[in-house]
Amino acid sequence: MKSIAIVILNWNGKHYLEQFLPIVIENTCAENFSVRVVIADNGSTDGSVEWLEKKYPSLQTIVLDKNYGFTGGYNKSLKQIQSDYYLLLNSDIEVTKGWLEPLLTFMENNPRAAGCMPKLLSYNNKEKFEYAGAAGGYLDMFGYPFCRGRILNVVEEDRGQYDNEQEVFWATGACLVVRSKEYWAAGGLDDDFFAHMEEIDLCWRLKRRGYSIWCIPQSVVYHVGGGTLSSDSPRKVYFNHRNNLVMLLKNLSRQSLIPVITFRLGLDVLSAIGYAITGKPSFVWSVFKAHIHFYKNLAKNIRKRRAFKNPKISLYKYSILIQFFVRRRTKYSQLPTR
Repeated sequence: MKSIAIVILNWNGKHYLEQFLPIVIENTCAENFSVRVVIADNGSTDGSVEWLEKKYPSLQTIVLDKNYGFTGGYNKSLKQIQSDYYLLLNSDIEVTKGWLEPLLTFMENNPRAAGCMPKLLSYNNKEKFEYAGAAGGYLDMFGYPFCRGRILNVVEEDRGQYDNEQEVFWATGACLVVRSKEYWAAGGLDDDFFAHMEEIDLCWRLKRRGYSIWCIPQSVVYHVGGGTLSSDSPRKVYFNHRNNLVMLLKNLSRQSLIPVITFRLGLDVLSAIGYAITGKPSFVWSVFKAHIHFYKNLAKNIRKRRAFKNPKISLYKYSILIQFFVRRRTKYSQLPTR
């Protein structure tokens, strides 16, 4: 019998565990699969571990000595778990009845798929997609992420327009099924990312190994989102700028590498100028720090790039910024396909 471990990484999220863990346990089963729920605690100080020991003493809990971030927390925990599949699940997700079966059925029927995700809707507005993944993600020609159902800051209402199974470029780390063998063969999540864009980097490496990533919208979950860092956080600006540059350096094809990185560095300068004009000096410093980190770790990340084959993986061939700001195309369905 195949096995799947649903691993919830927790960091001071006791309130989310109290709210959503009972729903996960109640609605988590799959025919012909051994299913278990594991809590990986990232050095919480809010009483999460004590609450788990009292309320769910039979549940496996992995307790880490400090907060290793999303990437380190998962890597350290998954190394302690033997399973055919991992399912990375955020603590702030409400699952629905029957959510797991479509994901596992798809994976079993498609051996060249390394990972998949459900349709991700907003917990606070259940008629809309959720920012962090919607119905599957892509990268534009300059490495900017967008989704079926979300372009930049515009989130669509879910009217069933993306209810087809679809191969995508990346799947959200908020709810990601991945084959354990391929997870480790691709190197796992990059510990150095800590948080943000780590799942895009992982999916890109899985694609470089010849596998595909999918969204299976017959499975639906609801995501609160923004539980760790708010969108208006200098730290989040730092992670997003830093990790995006590192991800591009590690994964872009040889032909695209220099022009895209050069262009992105220039856009980052414009972004910093924009933050300065709007009176956000902490954001300017975040962009500056991201660039310092990028240059200081150039050699290290080039070595990571060379650790895997680097076939040309096609990105979306248009600029999502031009499509959004110039062409005024704010929905995925309005984007040109060729």
